[in-house]
Amino acid sequence: MVDSLLYGLLDLRMAAPLLAAAVALYILVEQLSYHRKKGSLPGPPLVVPFIGSATHMIRDPTGFWEMQAARARKSGVGFTADFLAGKFTIFIRDSELSNRVFANVRPDAFFVIGHPFGKKLFGDHNLIYLFGDDHKDLRRRMATNFTPRALSTYAAIQQRGIVSHLRRWLDRSAANGGKAEPIRVPCRDMNLETSQTVFAGPYLTEEARERFKSDYNLFNVGLLAFPVDLPGLAFRRARQAVARLVRMLRDCARESKARMRAGGEPECLVDYWMQETVREIDEAKAAGLPPPAHISDDEEIGGFLFDFLFAAQDASTSSLCWAVSALDSGRARPRARRGGLPLVVRHRPPATLMPHIALQNFQLTESYTIPKGTLVLPSMYESSFQGFHDPDAFDPERFFSEARREDVVYKRNFLAFGAGPHQCVGQRYALNHLVIFMALFVSLVDFRRERTEGCDVPVYMPTIVPRDGCVVYLKQRCANLPSF
Repeated sequence: MVDSLLYGLLDLRMAAPLLAAAVALYILVEQLSYHRKKGSLPGPPLVVPFIGSATHMIRDPTGFWEMQAARARKSGVGFTADFLAGKFTIFIRDSELSNRVFANVRPDAFFVIGHPFGKKLFGDHNLIYLFGDDHKDLRRRMATNFTPRALSTYAAIQQRGIVSHLRRWLDRSAANGGKAEPIRVPCRDMNLETSQTVFAGPYLTEEARERFKSDYNLFNVGLLAFPVDLPGLAFRRARQAVARLVRMLRDCARESKARMRAGGEPECLVDYWMQETVREIDEAKAAGLPPPAHISDDEEIGGFLFDFLFAAQDASTSSLCWAVSALDSGRARPRARRGGLPLVVRHRPPATLMPHIALQNFQLTESYTIPKGTLVLPSMYESSFQGFHDPDAFDPERFFSEARREDVVYKRNFLAFGAGPHQCVGQRYALNHLVIFMALFVSLVDFRRERTEGCDVPVYMPTIVPRDGCVVYLKQRCANLPSF
């Protein structure tokens, strides 16, 4: 036995130099590949083996993306190169180049992934992963979810949910002596409850809502975690949470189908969708045709519903916090009542990037072709500050002034909802939610922002929010809150 142990140690000692040589060769090939793809683009001259700049991105996302934007701006080419967790990466600051990427989502150009490791995290049933006719057909079928009639149903739900939560905020503020408190987490809880009711209505029990909240928190943590898919780690817990959430929404779709087939009236988004879905399925069956793609399988519908909820939840939390911070200025409040709130989305786009994968080599400019397999990151945030006069200011007059009309002149630079075939299908719902919240908030609540140094520096949670969580003083403005 001793001899065997000695031989084993000897084998390991002999293999160690070979292993070290193999690792060194891999690192050399990785560096050479990075430089070949990078060419003359701005970017780090050397990258950390295997992980690249991923550690910096996760530890300090605000600083990391500011650095990328500064490199792209300084170089004059409008984009920059880097290396993230094994992926050669292109960050695009220039609006026109970003539009070029958004306009070319197709099998021979770009594939939207929504997150650098999105397919692992979100699963296979996701609207953004579809192309061509499949994608067009599904978006056409989803249009029934955002008709004026459907939006009016949601608006009533949104009003009830918002007033209910404002009442809780004001009660809590009164109980703690009127001290200033951050509203990011209360906004997130309000949005989650409102989204659950708008999207799944009567099909989520109170117990299911609590499980939903817990699993959604796990998902949020996983979005910002290092993407190591091992038991016990945040990324794995997030994947498992998404699977449970999709199954929960699958069951909601199944119950809605049964209720709509029985002649029930739509009460929420899944009802409006399933009402048309049941009709299509039944017509196809009567005609001896196969069932319609993507809407016949309840699990697949559950995945799409999770997409809606994810898009509505975190983006809305971001936009509400920035709106409160921006409207702390009395000058801006009258414009809020006149429809100026979408300006907040221009000033602070909640989702700052939309990751794509290059499926083939793609000529981005005359002098640079994006290599196949590259992770491409058009920045909606950086685009929103290009062209506009004094872009860092929240200035409603840029859209209200007939002489300026910056919303028309710089329309292509407003990419907060994306562009091209994958532009956000629910943007009208998102803007309605923002307008309804702020109309109620400024009418029912006296508020004042607690200003401290750096309080409005954007941080990633995972969408951008004020660094201090948007700390405000709250006081009830009217004698009684309305009852809807």
